[in-house]
Amino acid sequence: MDPNRGVPRRGLVWRFIQACIVAAAFLFVTDTVAASNAASGLSDASRESMRVPQWLYLSTGGAVIGASALLASFVTDRGFIREIHDWQRNRSLPDSVRRSAVAAVRALGVVGLVVVVYTGVTGPQIPTVSFAILVTFVGVRAGLTMVSYLVGNVWRVLNPWRTLTEYLPAGYVSYPSRVGRWPAVFGLFVLVWIELVTAITTRPAVLASVVVGYSIITITGAVLFTPDTWFHNADPVSVLFRFYGSVSPVTRDSTGVSVALPGSGLVESEPVDGFADVAFVIALIWELTFSGFVTTTAGAQFVESVVGFGVPPLLVYGSLLLGGYGVFAGAYWIGAKLTRRTIATYVTPQSLALRFAPPLLAIAAGYHLAHYAGFFVSMSPSLTTALTAPFSPPANPLVLTLPDWFGGLDIAFILLGHLLAIFVAHVTAYDLFPSRLQAIRSQYPFVAVMIGYTVLSLWIVSLPSATPPYLG
Repeated sequence: MDPNRGVPRRGLVWRFIQACIVAAAFLFVTDTVAASNAASGLSDASRESMRVPQWLYLSTGGAVIGASALLASFVTDRGFIREIHDWQRNRSLPDSVRRSAVAAVRALGVVGLVVVVYTGVTGPQIPTVSFAILVTFVGVRAGLTMVSYLVGNVWRVLNPWRTLTEYLPAGYVSYPSRVGRWPAVFGLFVLVWIELVTAITTRPAVLASVVVGYSIITITGAVLFTPDTWFHNADPVSVLFRFYGSVSPVTRDSTGVSVALPGSGLVESEPVDGFADVAFVIALIWELTFSGFVTTTAGAQFVESVVGFGVPPLLVYGSLLLGGYGVFAGAYWIGAKLTRRTIATYVTPQSLALRFAPPLLAIAAGYHLAHYAGFFVSMSPSLTTALTAPFSPPANPLVLTLPDWFGGLDIAFILLGHLLAIFVAHVTAYDLFPSRLQAIRSQYPFVAVMIGYTVLSLWIVSLPSATPPYLG
C-alpha cells in the first residue's frame, strides 16, 4: 500500500523541510566541534590534546549522513521528487557574444600554456612566486576544478591542447570501443604519482618538463584518434573536468546557459556509462583521500614505520595508492551486491554499480572543496600577482593567513557533498525501481559505504599536516 496515498502535497513539502532542518542541525553541531578545535589551535597539536573527543566528532559526521538518508526516505512522492529534480531556468545568449567569449577563452588557454612552459624554464625557481607553479596548482588544480563543480565546466573551451589540435589533420587510427575510458583512469593515477614523487610542485623547471611531455602525448593522441575521441575518452584532465562539471548547477549548450539544482545532471547516469567510468569516479575520491593522508602526521608515521622494516619508500607509497584504491572500489562493489541481495531485484549488481556511481561525484566535489578551498584562498593574492605580472615576480609574495573558523568549513564541505550525494541517490533509486520500498531499501548499502568514506575523510582533515617523508 502506498504510504503517501491521501497525504497532501503540502504535507510532503513540510516533511522535506523538516528533514533539511534536522540535517542542518546535525551539520551545525559537527561544524561547531571543528571550529572549536581550530579556535584552540589544535590543528597543529597532537590528537590527545583535543578538547572534544575525536570519536565523538567523527561519529557525529557519520550520523549526519545516516540521519539524512533516513529523513530522505520520508519524501516518497515521485511527482514531488521529479518536480525538485526537473527545476530548471534557461537563458539564451546572442551568437556574437557566445562566439567572442569562446574565442577569448581559447586564446587565453593557449597563451597560458606557453607562458607556463616559458616561465617554468626561464623564471625564478621559487614556487611561491613562479607563474608556472601558481597557475598550475593554485589556478587549475584548485581554482578551476572548483569552478567546474560550482559554476560549470569551462575546460572544454579553455583546453589549449584541444584548441591546437582542432587545426591539425587527425583521425588516422580508430579508437577501440572496448578500451573505453580506462586510459583516463590509468592517466589519472600517473598524474597523482608524478605529483607525489617528483618536484613539480616546488621546482618550476621540472613542472615545465612534465607539461611539455604531457603536451607531446596529448597532441599525438588527439591527432591519431581525433580531438573529440581523445579528450572524451583518454585524456585524464578532460575527463576529470567533465565529470566534476556534471555536479554543477550551470550547464552550457549551443544556445546559452541553463541553471538547475546542483547534481541534477547526475541522475540519468550521465556521465557514467561504463565500468571504466565507475573506476574513474572512485579514483577521484581516493586520490584526494590518499593525498590528504600522506600529508598528515599519521600518514608520515605510517610510511616511516613500514620503511623501518626495510621496505623501499616508493614501494610503500605505491602500495598505499593502489591498495587503498582497491579497498575503496571493493567496498563500493560489495555495496552493489548487497543491494541486489537486500531487495531481491532483477537488476544486476553491475547495473546497480553503474546507476549509483554518479552520486559519488558529489562526494568527490565535497572532498576537493575541503582539501583546496583554504589553499586557494590563502594563495589567491600570489596568484593574482602572477597573472597580472607573469614576468615580474614580486620579491615578497603575499599569502593570506586564514582565520581559525575557516577550518570548520572543511567539515561542512565534506558533509554537504555527502548530503547532495544522498539526495541524488534517492532520486536515482526512485527512477530505477517501481516499488517505493525497493527504492528506499536499495540505498542502505550505498549509504553505509558513504558513511565509511565520510568518517575517513573527517578523520584525515582533523589531523595535523606534515611533509611526506623520503620524498625529495
